[in-house]
Amino acid sequence: MTSDSDSRALGAFLKARRAQLTPGECGLPERDSARKVAGLRREEVAQLAAISVDYYTRLEQGRVRASVPVLTTLARALRLDDDQQQYLYELAGRSDARPRRRRPAQRLRPAMRRLLDQLTETPALVLGNRLDILAWNPAAAALYTDFAALPAHRRNYLRLVFTHPVVRQLHQDWAHDAREAVAALRMEAAAAPDDPDLAQLVGELSLQDPDFRTWWAEHRVNSASYGTKHYRHPMVGDLTLDCDTWAAPDGSGQRLMILTAEPGTPSYDALRILTSWGTGRDEHLGTATSLPGVHPNRRRSGTSRE
Repeated sequence: MTSDSDSRALGAFLKARRAQLTPGECGLPERDSARKVAGLRREEVAQLAAISVDYYTRLEQGRVRASVPVLTTLARALRLDDDQQQYLYELAGRSDARPRRRRPAQRLRPAMRRLLDQLTETPALVLGNRLDILAWNPAAAALYTDFAALPAHRRNYLRLVFTHPVVRQLHQDWAHDAREAVAALRMEAAAAPDDPDLAQLVGELSLQDPDFRTWWAEHRVNSASYGTKHYRHPMVGDLTLDCDTWAAPDGSGQRLMILTAEPGTPSYDALRILTSWGTGRDEHLGTATSLPGVHPNRRRSGTSRE
């Protein structure tokens, strides 16, 4: 058990650390010059760490002992380096239980890359943990946005649905589609409750969007692997597309998401126009990393550096 002095020291460290950070450093909207609190507010840290404000307040006041998962999400939310993380766990009396190894980086399966290269007439994405976008083909970039122009850490399907104006406006029924995407992430959260990157994503979106905050609190889950999406694209107009996802058989959690249109429909013709336009933009997409078996000069699809 930690002593009262350790609890007070932990609270003082948390308070000092949040005072050193700005909202912008944590992916939050910058406040106006009239902001009275230096650094982050308690409620902002609590949201970033996906814990209640009351619980975080009691931590700073030394009235409660933090669990290992909470310490992990706090370390992520407060941008602690290795030394600061070690200090945090020692103050909390959890040094022996501190995770020593980070979750390995997601790496695109070569088979998924080959599938993307062969899908030239339909939008396709490879989704990883937390709905991160690991790779895409030119047709997907033409439909959604130029993923290659986004920082790798921003390439997350749910984040784009809520925060990217072009992707948000693409959805004819944004509220329905966004709510279903939240339910899909909630389903994934059950399998990885201690994932600090997931907690960071949930915390940021909770602060930035009240709809996300409401829908996340509903605890709805959705594991559907198919459905219909209705888009309104600025170049080709309305699109009704069947959306199907297939999970990789190796347990990596990677999923191939493909959008198709029924032949003979206006959506089918519009999608062919869109994909031909996307193919003509190949030189602007490129690949972010080289993979075995993929020639470095082929620029037909993208890969995240996640």
